[in-house]
Amino acid sequence: MRDFIAMMREQGRVEDIERPCSTIYEAPRMASRTDKILFFHDLDGHRAVMNLLGDRKSLAAALGVGERDLVRNLAARTYNGRVVDAGRLAGGIPADLSRLPVMKHFPGDAGRYFTAGVVFSRYGGVENASIHRMMVLDDHRVVARLVEGRHTHTLLKAALAGGERLPVAVTVGTHPLVTFAACTRVPEGKELPYAAELMGGELAVHECANGVRVPGAEIVLEGSIGPETAAEGPFVDITGTYDPVRQQPVIEFSRMYLRENPIYHGILPAGDEHKLLMGAPYEPKIYRAVGEVTTVRDVLLTKGGAGYLHGVVQIRKNTEGDAKNAIMAAFAAHTSLKHVVVVDEDIDIHDPYDVEYAIATRVRGDTDIMIITGVRGSSLDPMRLADGTNVKVGVDATMLMGREGEFRRAEWP
Repeated sequence: MRDFIAMMREQGRVEDIERPCSTIYEAPRMASRTDKILFFHDLDGHRAVMNLLGDRKSLAAALGVGERDLVRNLAARTYNGRVVDAGRLAGGIPADLSRLPVMKHFPGDAGRYFTAGVVFSRYGGVENASIHRMMVLDDHRVVARLVEGRHTHTLLKAALAGGERLPVAVTVGTHPLVTFAACTRVPEGKELPYAAELMGGELAVHECANGVRVPGAEIVLEGSIGPETAAEGPFVDITGTYDPVRQQPVIEFSRMYLRENPIYHGILPAGDEHKLLMGAPYEPKIYRAVGEVTTVRDVLLTKGGAGYLHGVVQIRKNTEGDAKNAIMAAFAAHTSLKHVVVVDEDIDIHDPYDVEYAIATRVRGDTDIMIITGVRGSSLDPMRLADGTNVKVGVDATMLMGREGEFRRAEWP
């Protein structure tokens, strides 16, 4: 992570905050007002960073590709990087979360939350890595939101069924591409190989005393999850609204490992970094799915759609009806997607005015809008029904084949 910050500093993308700042509201509020990386040199006496991946330009820079080539590049990945054993994690001290600048982001939050902690787990020879928000309970315990059916929750159920606790290790302050890999739906156990591939082909990992493997990080918290639960929430999630209180599993930490003068990483809930890490990993998945039914050019999950619920897909139509097939493919690839617009190659999907223009001039409401009721949507959408279902809308904003000349915009010579 330090190498990435240094690279971004050379590009003028880092703002150093030298004055003392508070972990309660102040640092999160500052992060909400810029997409630059904020480096706090005195966050309640600690070093910390926010907005590490505050925009697509930062993610493209981490990968070493052009911003407009981002989705195409990610869609070509095969999760085949080399994970190198770097030995046991040495040293460490008894866990003491009070030594870390964990933030409280909004007045309605239930407490202080880890938001950038990557939870690595291992059970039955299967590894997993994913981000979970974690509310601090005391100096060695947190309660984590583990979405039911996701891999960490599945491994926990298997461990508890076997009468065991699930060993975990939480890293804070990893390289942003490792964090991105942990946010991506990949084949089972492929998070570390995918991170290695994104990092250039190889990634060194250390084994904790509990058998869990972790990459290099500023902070490593070693522990386990058992049957204990506690109330988690309220907490602001991706839509900027409060997620409700739930009974969730408690993680108990036994040891912690710190780099010298560590840099804590915090993600602003509902901020641009949160939206990027939630949505961008689905863009290559949608790209590949749409590519199975027509010629796909680009995919974007928009900021205005919370980076997660709204998508725009750019295609080249080969036959009439391709756009509607693309709509169905996009919904199948990203089940939390709520509204999707499919446009032609001449529409800039990164320009909301251009997308709106396509809707205004290429859509007939009675023939070009698909409404699908009674389908599973995102649990984060405030409009979901009590049974968890929702309504999805797809918009075919493409030109009618054979009549393209009527839709072409005038250009200057």
